[in-house]
Amino acid sequence: MGFTTAIRTCLSKYATFSGRARRPEYWWFILFVILGSVVFSIVDGLIFGFGMADEPETQIFQPLFGLAMLLPSLAAGWRRMHDTGRPGWYVLIPTIVSIAGALLLMFGAFGMGAMGAMGPGGMDPGAMGGAGALAGLGGLLILAIVQIVSVVLLIVWLTRPSQPGPNEYGPEPEV
Repeated sequence: MGFTTAIRTCLSKYATFSGRARRPEYWWFILFVILGSVVFSIVDGLIFGFGMADEPETQIFQPLFGLAMLLPSLAAGWRRMHDTGRPGWYVLIPTIVSIAGALLLMFGAFGMGAMGAMGPGGMDPGAMGGAGALAGLGGLLILAIVQIVSVVLLIVWLTRPSQPGPNEYGPEPEV
């Protein structure tokens, strides 16, 4: 499957999460999404100016392109996981880890306030130091390692060869 065929296939299956997708179909489409994002970022810069360090960059076209490609990218990844014999929701593992980490960080910060880090006069520096700070940094390190491992694992799964013959997700896709 070539570049244009892969793009046509993925866009025609915009929100199709059933079936299977071969490696070329998925990776050519991902290349299209990356190239499209770069092109639309440049277009945004040419139209609205490239932001300097002290001013925010205005981007309209690149975020709209990214939003339009979110669902077909997710669907293509879902079908790619099916092609390797894995459940499609595995493609969401890095996102789930990110959300869980954000929630842990958010509730951890609120928890510090509830446990007395915030006194009547404001922040109590003594409550934030020592073992609590070390545990917090350790938790962040563990969270970062889990995030990296989940992304690497997903890439490994997405690069695996197709499962030969039909599997529980459908017949073997045509080449």
